[in-house]
Amino acid sequence: MGRADLTVLAIPGFLGAMAAEYTWQRRHPGRPGDARPGDYELRDTLTSLSMGLASLVAPYAMKRLLDPVTPGVGRLAKVLLGGTVAGAAATTVADIARLRRTTGLPQAGVIPGGRPTSAWSGASAVAAVGGTALAAATTWSTVTSGQRLFARHGRDLGGGPLVSALAVLGWDAIYYWNHRLSHESRWLWAVHVVHHSSERYNLSTALRQPVFEGVTMGVPYGLLALAGIRPAVIENARALNLLYQFWIHTEAIPRLGPLEKVLNTPSHHRVHHGSNRRYLDRNHGSILIVWDRLFGTFEPEGERVVYGLTRNIDTFDPRRVLTHEWCDLARDIARSTTWADRFGFLLRGPGWADRRRAELAGLGRP
Repeated sequence: MGRADLTVLAIPGFLGAMAAEYTWQRRHPGRPGDARPGDYELRDTLTSLSMGLASLVAPYAMKRLLDPVTPGVGRLAKVLLGGTVAGAAATTVADIARLRRTTGLPQAGVIPGGRPTSAWSGASAVAAVGGTALAAATTWSTVTSGQRLFARHGRDLGGGPLVSALAVLGWDAIYYWNHRLSHESRWLWAVHVVHHSSERYNLSTALRQPVFEGVTMGVPYGLLALAGIRPAVIENARALNLLYQFWIHTEAIPRLGPLEKVLNTPSHHRVHHGSNRRYLDRNHGSILIVWDRLFGTFEPEGERVVYGLTRNIDTFDPRRVLTHEWCDLARDIARSTTWADRFGFLLRGPGWADRRRAELAGLGRP
């Protein structure tokens, strides 16, 4: 029988804390006409809860789905790689044909090769880029797993409290960079964006977790195993890291004095969830805020936070919340006419994607 996940055991505590926050809000109402983004809204809360439940099931479901197509592991890996190569070849042929059709001087505002892509060439481009990303992600996940890296050497630091503290600190440092990358690479943002999709900010928002982490890449937490930290200890560090983040999703707790210098607090995390220009891509830490202070991404809470996305999706449908950025990403890849743009839309930041899409529209491209 496997060990119980600490985050699962904490579910009654999550629900109890949400009930306490809701009770506090009812006893301390805002001024008439002042809509507080921290207040609970039934549809928003249900959306967050449904995605929280989905995030608990996702690791098991994703493993069953991805193992068969993982290169070197699954029996369908050759199908994935073959489809990726075929998609790349078909897209390249279409690119060459499109360039050959462009003769003479282009019309004003149109660059050579800038004609719209066909539906089939767009689909083949998505297959090529998506297949490459999926093969890379599944391979990376396999070769960097804690179990695999721990088995490669004879170091074992044991399971004492100092090792546990080291694991928590190490996970926190790696988390900072992965969280930061999740805002700076659109591939990772497509997974992480669901957590920022609510225009509310209360404890239920903490449960609005992504489900597609298995199809992205980042700094591997398995690196901790190379230092001799047992995979079970690493897993506990993951759970403690996630549990800590729950309580900082609230407007009910003000600033916490000297603790603000070291810890990630509700005030710091409110900034992180802000769509205000000054708050974008700031305060990526989990338990500690020192990483943001060290690496130049810290911003104190000042002006009132506006929660949500820079372009909100205006829906409570969990299916749309989970997939909207993936659909937009696929659409951008399908409409691109160069490999640089296709992989740029995948790997570069959301801001770059917005600027590049505007540039291409201004040049007469889709």
